[in-house]
Order: sequence, then C-alpha cells, then structure tokens
Amino acid sequence: MSSRRSGAPRLPRGGEGLRLDFALSPGMRVGLFGGSFDPPHAGHLQVARTARRRLGLDRVIWLVAPGNPLKQDPGALAERVALTRALASGAAISVAEARIGARFTIDTVRMLKARYPALRFVWIMGADSFADLHRWRDWRGIMAELPVAVVARPAASLAALTGLAARRFAAARLPERAARRLACAKPPAWIYLSAPWNFASSTALRQSSASMLD
Repeated sequence: MSSRRSGAPRLPRGGEGLRLDFALSPGMRVGLFGGSFDPPHAGHLQVARTARRRLGLDRVIWLVAPGNPLKQDPGALAERVALTRALASGAAISVAEARIGARFTIDTVRMLKARYPALRFVWIMGADSFADLHRWRDWRGIMAELPVAVVARPAASLAALTGLAARRFAAARLPERAARRLACAKPPAWIYLSAPWNFASSTALRQSSASMLD
C-alpha cells in the first residue's frame, strides 16, 4: 500500500472526502473512534487513550462525523474538527473529517476496509454508545466487519453489558486479559475495557453553554 506525498490517499468512490494528513502502513493496528464530538471532551480523550494503550494500537483515528441520525443536528463540522484536533493532538492520535459520502458507520467501515485491506481496524466506542448499538443502521453488520472495543463510561456499564448487542454477541466477547489480541481477532469479536470514570459529557457541556447564553 502506498500513499501520495502531495495529498491524502484516495478512497473508494464516495470516500474521497476523508482527509488524512498522516501515513498508514500495512500491518498497522488502527483504532477508529467515530462520533459527532459536539463538543469533544476529556471523556472522549480517555476512551481513545485507554483503547490505544490497552489494545496496543499503532494509531487511533477520530472520525468527526457531519451528523448523527440518532441525535440532534450538531454544530458546524469545521468547528468540531478544530476542537477535536486541539483536544486529541498526539503522535499516535489523529483526527480526520469523516465527510466521505457515507451517513452511516457501516458504510464508513466498509469504505475504509476496501481502501486499506492490509490494516487491522478496531472500532472504538464508549459503553454509553455500545448500549445503544442496536439502534444503529446494520449494527450486526458492524460487528461482523471488524472487532469492537467498548470502554467504560459513567453510569453506562450495566446497560452496555446487558444490552441487546452484548447479549446477541455474548459468545464473541473476549476477556480483558486478551485486549492485545483483539485487533487480530476474526470478527465478530468484542471486548469491554474497564477504566477510571470521566464524567465529562457532550450533552452537559452543550446545556451549560446554552444556559450561559440565556
């Protein structure tokens, strides 16, 4: 696999808008951390760092989505990308603008796998998101496409571990001690990673910001 110096690597048709300003090499273990990040906060950063460290990932890519079908319309994409870059800056953590012509996670994942077949992708999500995974478009397809890492989030652990996705894929769950094997596991495969709780919340931050303007 090669990448062009003069610009971002080309993606399959419909995926040209994903802007990567960093190199990806065959065999790398890459975590995909998607969301609207409206706004990004320390809780998001903890999820990304926990997954990178515990899974032994070479890089974590934050995919800042234009919107979220399950939530209210987010703020301006450019602003959210800038805020996420400022928060997540680091040698092994990068940010990409996920304007790739795909509205749903399943399409994004398939585009990236088609463009980078030699990479080992892992989908990263907080426990709060995993608890709602069954509401996502083709959520079973997501589990079948790549391994999934679920990182603890306040007040969401029980819902995540007893929810529909956890029950449907109970046989595919790996123990925490196998975290470094997840990226090489054949999907469906998922793992729950315990971590100190960080109570930062995008919803709370938006509400706080709105109250200050009233």
